[in-house]
Amino acid sequence: MNQSPEVIGSILGVDPENLHLLDKEMESRTGKSGILNTVTEELEANVEKALRLLNLSEKNSGNEVRSALHGKVKETEQILKKHIALEEGNTDFDKAANLARKMAHVGKGFFLKREKARDILVESNPENLLKYRNCKTGQELVEKEDVLEAMSALRFTESDEWMHETFEKYYSKFTKDDLEERDIDLKVLSPGWEEIAQKFVEKKHHNVSHLKEFGVIFLNPIAQDVEGKLTRDFALLLHYLHEINFYASLFKDHSNESDFNERFKSFLRGDVPESTDLKNGEWFIIQRYLWKINPNDLRLKMPHINPESVHWQKGERDFTNYFKEKGEDVSIWENRDWVGWRFNGELVSFDLEDNAMSLVSTHENKDDHLTYHEHEMLWTKLFQSYAGSEDETHKLLIKNFLKGIIAF
Repeated sequence: MNQSPEVIGSILGVDPENLHLLDKEMESRTGKSGILNTVTEELEANVEKALRLLNLSEKNSGNEVRSALHGKVKETEQILKKHIALEEGNTDFDKAANLARKMAHVGKGFFLKREKARDILVESNPENLLKYRNCKTGQELVEKEDVLEAMSALRFTESDEWMHETFEKYYSKFTKDDLEERDIDLKVLSPGWEEIAQKFVEKKHHNVSHLKEFGVIFLNPIAQDVEGKLTRDFALLLHYLHEINFYASLFKDHSNESDFNERFKSFLRGDVPESTDLKNGEWFIIQRYLWKINPNDLRLKMPHINPESVHWQKGERDFTNYFKEKGEDVSIWENRDWVGWRFNGELVSFDLEDNAMSLVSTHENKDDHLTYHEHEMLWTKLFQSYAGSEDETHKLLIKNFLKGIIAF
């Protein structure tokens, strides 16, 4: 057995023998040989090039490499600020939204009609939200407020029990006729929602939220001055554009099924298979970042693809390609979302979002050395290599999403 399983295994925290057996099994099922070797060679070349860009070598410590990457995040953030300032808009948030629209390559999507949000608010009369906006009825609320902004505020005014009951009551009624094709809507919350926006930022630690079933993304206009936060949140904004685009594909592709409503609700819940039993040639589809819940979850060490990582892949590519076309040097992040390496045993991620989040963490005295975006993207890199292309990966995800498993 060559060294490829050891190299990849050390980064993923997976037994090299298991990767070797996976590679042989996937070769027999796809006819593609040497994938593990090819990915490892590309990984090593990518790390070598990145270290040259940082004026470092493999002899440097993990802290030294990470510190240099944090320096690159700061440089990138200055580039981002410069280009945001060039956009039209009344505020920096308006300008950031306009820049994101230019960067992201997404088309129209298949979403719930806006009037459905209006119906939910009118019929449910959300008590706490009405009180917050000084309204007596849901009807008065929708006459005074942007209905999608009001919908986004529900999670911070109503109880989890109320949200669950409302979801089951109203979302159980929707059919494909309640959806329509339209552009993704990118909105900056109006000043009247500042308290809600502040609560969101305090809870989520970033200022971007979304309602994917309605095809809308919100920028919460709460200024955050810590280095790295702008880059972190702007990249998340691009990620959400691709995530919403992906879910629109799911809604459209499954809309003619007799049980569309149950499928629709499952997509929105983000159901994840609880089983840890995989047959040969099978890969889990894991919709959430399990690492944030339990870094030792067994499914993280088993063959899987996380759609979240695909959205990050596309968003970060949009980011680097845009600035590259503008003559800016952000080459340190180009095609490195899946790249990690151990320096004296310590794992370092070369992914933009991992490093932006880690930089923010150091300023907040948490010193979290995040690698989970890179970890999931490396699994996705392997999957895409076996599948043959990103387009084929997309088709397999859409087709098998409800099953939670892709079988080759």
